[in-house]
Amino acid sequence: MKVRYSARAAADLATIHQYLSERSPTGAAKVMAAILAAVEFVRRHPHGAEKTNIPGVQGKVVKKYRFKVFYRVGDDLIEIVHVRHTSRRAWQGE
Repeated sequence: MKVRYSARAAADLATIHQYLSERSPTGAAKVMAAILAAVEFVRRHPHGAEKTNIPGVQGKVVKKYRFKVFYRVGDDLIEIVHVRHTSRRAWQGE
């Protein structure tokens, strides 16, 4: 399956990377690698993550760093729609 990032998800990743890089470039690289590994898992196992309360959206947790990758599954496409830290208020799909 192919993976596409929504504009929101791409902005999320850029913001996460910038925030963490200012504090620890090495830490930022590790977190980004873990998030990308989660995306790769989703690509290989599109229905392998939990369903959310948002219709059509699933969420893959990056356990070590407590991020969640929200995505939709299409016929031959995974769309990453949002990436969010789990300590934040639950995402309602807005």
